[in-house]
Amino acid sequence: MKVAIDLAFEGMHENKGGPFGAVIVQNGVIVGRGNNQVTSTNDPTAHAEIVAIRDACKQLNTFELNECVIYTTCEPCPMCLAAIYWTHINKIFYGSTKHDAANINFDDSFIYDEIMKNNAERKLNMEQISRDQTIELFNEWQNKTDKISY
Repeated sequence: MKVAIDLAFEGMHENKGGPFGAVIVQNGVIVGRGNNQVTSTNDPTAHAEIVAIRDACKQLNTFELNECVIYTTCEPCPMCLAAIYWTHINKIFYGSTKHDAANINFDDSFIYDEIMKNNAERKLNMEQISRDQTIELFNEWQNKTDKISY
């Protein structure tokens, strides 16, 4: 966790982004590092956990991190939590809570609330189109013999 905290301070002091850091560890070795880089890269997905996941996947040459744990300075936001689930990381160690983050204007409660709503009730307008054409993608994927499942 100390390395994640140091990364957060470093990124914050260098004006890379918010006060967040993360490391991914496999068998006691750090394989991915990240600090928040949202404002310096103009990438709203460049949260510390996402940056660390990208780094670990690159270092390990894989898209699954199922033998890894993540240390992050704050309880992951919904996007980061979903990404952590997608990687199959085994465990999350976190420092501050989502409530602590909300106290310094990093409030994700709106997103958590929106996820629980039906599409028609969400603030973001969603409209399904072209299902007949797009379902062909799924049908072809289902029958693809050389696919790499994930």
